[in-house]
Amino acid sequence: MTEDDPTDEISDIEDRIERLAEIAERCRKYILASKIAIGSGTALLLITILGLFGPGQTAALGSIALMLGGIVSLGSNISTLRQTGEAINAAEARREALIGTIDLRLVADAPFKLV
Repeated sequence: MTEDDPTDEISDIEDRIERLAEIAERCRKYILASKIAIGSGTALLLITILGLFGPGQTAALGSIALMLGGIVSLGSNISTLRQTGEAINAAEARREALIGTIDLRLVADAPFKLV
């Protein structure tokens, strides 16, 4: 291998893509949890407003806090997921460019040796 051989860099890029994919999956899980929190907070607030849960200011405040926390978490994780997706696309493009620079040859082009 020569110093200009891009195989090490390709391997590093593939490792980076795997790490970014794990981050993206974690963001998707947090996004789902955030949506559940928003829905739960909304349902609890409606139940409290309708008086089905009793006259509880604590439940109303808790449901509002749950909804706001879910909204903040949702926005943050969607932003992170978008940035991670862009980083994955850039890394894949770089990997493809490096693969394009490798002088690949077909097996048929290899010299034939009879042992």
